[in-house]
Amino acid sequence: MSILSGKHILLGITAGIAAYKTATLVRLFIKAGAQVRVVMTPASKDFVTPLTLSTLSKHPVVSSFTHEEDDNAVWNNHVELGLWADLFVIAPATANTLSKMAHGTSDNILLATYLSAKCPVYFAPAMDLDMYKHPSTLESFQTLKSFGNIMIPATSGELASGLVGEGRMAESEDIVAFIEADILKKLPLRGKKVLITAGPTYEAIDPVRFIGNHSSGKMGFEIAKTTANLGAEVILISGPTHQKADHSLINLVQVTSAQDMYDAVHKYYSNVDIAILSAAVADFKPKEIANQKIKKTTSALTLELEKTQDILASLGASKKHQYLVGFALETNNELEHAKEKLDRKNLDLIVLNSLNDPGAGFQGDTNKVTLIDKAGNIKTFELKPKSEVAKDILNKILDDLNA
Repeated sequence: MSILSGKHILLGITAGIAAYKTATLVRLFIKAGAQVRVVMTPASKDFVTPLTLSTLSKHPVVSSFTHEEDDNAVWNNHVELGLWADLFVIAPATANTLSKMAHGTSDNILLATYLSAKCPVYFAPAMDLDMYKHPSTLESFQTLKSFGNIMIPATSGELASGLVGEGRMAESEDIVAFIEADILKKLPLRGKKVLITAGPTYEAIDPVRFIGNHSSGKMGFEIAKTTANLGAEVILISGPTHQKADHSLINLVQVTSAQDMYDAVHKYYSNVDIAILSAAVADFKPKEIANQKIKKTTSALTLELEKTQDILASLGASKKHQYLVGFALETNNELEHAKEKLDRKNLDLIVLNSLNDPGAGFQGDTNKVTLIDKAGNIKTFELKPKSEVAKDILNKILDDLNA
């Protein structure tokens, strides 16, 4: 999955012949998993139609400050449009628009949106070779880069004038690849390896039955997605679950039992920088597993259980450079038990949640957690979606690693 998946991309189109390429660009952004909206300068509609772009993006195209609705003029809010965007990509960016951007001119909705945007702005110049090398254009490039805008360099080739040289807008595929690479190299966990466990374990009684728990794996999978979106290479070791991990940076390793998970975790642990153990691993397993299905010949069944190997404790005992995170699901004396687990298992951070908190725990889409670090710092968060909880956990890890 592309790093652009889930991103809101605002595509700004100006009046250059290269605007014909933007239909392909919209499709590539959407194929990468992004949501796309398009804002155009009025003159750019001479080169590519709003109908084409609205059909591809599945959003109305904005090209003026107002539009007609039931015979009434409705304002297109450029501020909301700018705030919606995670990325603003201006392609093609003509010499005229680049100059206006550099000098704060706001005579169309694209420029007004640019001046309102809070997100990263990429611009892909497109013009004839003499225009591209003109001192005023070079000055615009430098000014915009000093603003923090990111330039996608033009390439050399045949231009609309018939001349051959620099000034040709980068191809759509290259624009997408440039943006993906630029985002990845700036991510805080780029180059890091992170091991994450998720889901339940199933401990066999016989070939049909098992001992398990209600964990859905949602929390662990959200942590894995968030971690991958921060640039890390993720090894996600999961017990049985219906959750999906569709991300190019996530390597999903599927296991069943606590012993399976123990073996898989120890296979990868020595080479990771961070380990986050959110799986609900069984504490006990049947001492003997029947080879055949146990028949209902009596009114009761007695199982002798034995302890499973404590994965988290074994990692804490062998920890060298790793930042180790554990989870504690408690029903009473929550803080006391979590702190004791943090110390006993040599953790750097423990994530506490309580089954006494409505909306927290297994199966649901929300969670309410308290983070406790080895220095004794405690921070409690309100109930929120598990995707947001994952961000809180990763933000705490990043703060500790950068301290």
